[in-house]
Amino acid sequence: MKRYKCIIFDLDGTMLDTEEMNIIPLQNLIKEELGKDIEYDDLLKYRAYAGKKTLKLLGFKDIEKSYDKWVKYVNEYKDGAKLYDGFHEVIKSLDDNGILCGISSSKMKSQYEIDFFKTGLQGYMKSVVLADDTDNHKPHPEPLLKAVEILDIDPKDSLYIGDTIADYKAAKSAGMDFGLAVWGAYDTSEIEADYNLNEPKDILKILEL
Repeated sequence: MKRYKCIIFDLDGTMLDTEEMNIIPLQNLIKEELGKDIEYDDLLKYRAYAGKKTLKLLGFKDIEKSYDKWVKYVNEYKDGAKLYDGFHEVIKSLDDNGILCGISSSKMKSQYEIDFFKTGLQGYMKSVVLADDTDNHKPHPEPLLKAVEILDIDPKDSLYIGDTIADYKAAKSAGMDFGLAVWGAYDTSEIEADYNLNEPKDILKILEL
């Protein structure tokens, strides 16, 4: 059994269920600004990317203005971000056992505070690296390497948990093991994870806690 010194988490689709609150406002924005109807399921693949990159790929012209509007719609959406069941127990158990927890996410800082602070778990996160903190974003390894550098932990003693191919590639490029959050994953076809996790509590089984 490998003893990890730290676990770094992605947020959307991993710790937080934010799919609907992001996709439905995006559908509305596409209709409003691009005049197109795109099916909900056809937008799921964009969950792997940072928000501004998603808008660029979809063909929006004024990325900054459209992004601000999308953020506004997301924050007005009736059902906000929800922590996946079991995470309170998982994070507290990791902390009790001396395993450091951190976050490496493509979220902007302002959105992170809106979505994550209400979970009450931010105090357990000893390292938080967000979209604003690095020049490169996943699948580049920089955000993950920065997260473990803050903790002064070697990447090989770290486990990254995420839900997309970009998360997987970033972990492998950073020299970290990867746990796939199956509960939030959409397309797992190219992901050869070290661990396939069916529910958050499976994280504790890996560590035999």
